[in-house]
Amino acid sequence: MEPIIVLYAVIISFVINILICPVMIKFLRILKFGQQIRNDGPKSHLKKSNTPTMGGIIFLISVVLTSSLFLKNNREGILILINMIGFGLIGFLDDFIKIIKKRSLGLRVYEKIILQVIMLAFFLFYINKFLCLDDYVKIYVPFMKNKFIDLNIFFAPFIFFVILGSVNGINLTDGLDGLASGVTLLVSIFFMYMGLKLNNKSCLISGTVVGSLFSFLLFNSYPAKVFMGDAGAFALGGFISAVAIILKMPLFLLIVGLVYVLESLSVILQVCYFKITHGKRIFKMAPLHHHFELCGWSETKVVGVFYFVTAIMCLIGLIGFKV
Repeated sequence: MEPIIVLYAVIISFVINILICPVMIKFLRILKFGQQIRNDGPKSHLKKSNTPTMGGIIFLISVVLTSSLFLKNNREGILILINMIGFGLIGFLDDFIKIIKKRSLGLRVYEKIILQVIMLAFFLFYINKFLCLDDYVKIYVPFMKNKFIDLNIFFAPFIFFVILGSVNGINLTDGLDGLASGVTLLVSIFFMYMGLKLNNKSCLISGTVVGSLFSFLLFNSYPAKVFMGDAGAFALGGFISAVAIILKMPLFLLIVGLVYVLESLSVILQVCYFKITHGKRIFKMAPLHHHFELCGWSETKVVGVFYFVTAIMCLIGLIGFKV
């Protein structure tokens, strides 16, 4: 795959996104699609209640429009795009329910799981029908050059864990201005580079996501003019998990997606410890970014540190592939 073509994808998606962002933000304001803030969240976030949400629709549009120019006969890229759109629609439904019912909780947990399992089933069906399953059951092992793990019969449950973990991990990370979008931008750049290195056409759709997120971040960084909402967070989770699977690099998500992992673990540990100790907490608040906020860190400091950690982990991921 020629790097110049990927660069075109980045530029086109960047331009499309930066053109439609101001228009869509005004439209979301007219519809009064404001963010529903958690009642138990940091008090400093209450002022964000009128900030438009569902901004993920914006970069999803630019990704779809740009990808349509490059994805001819690219079955792997089409699968990644379908997974991104599918999970984005689940997130959109979740956002819509929150807005209509004026509450911070949208779909019920079991409803989200059912819809996500449907998407997983389609993902596996597509690989079996239009791709070759045997090409994806062997995955790269970080820091072990040319070493693979053959998942064999464990491929389906493993993929279930990867996709749902990525989607919900990014969703939990989306709690501060520019946090999820900036962290995922760095992770997307990593997978775009790896797609080029492995001569995999997935680098094209990774390029569209990189361009879209870069321009979206101009509006989503502190102080945010728009939030991505679950529509954006779920879509990015669908993209990241799918591209990692297509590149046979899902284990690398534990490295480059360390922020997602820590955010998810903080919630799991908090809930379990709370139940076991009947009310005690490990963190001042979960997910992890709220804990640092309540420790006195400014929102921009938390975001900056998480960016730095992700950048370092992406470099470690590159080293882990080359070793």
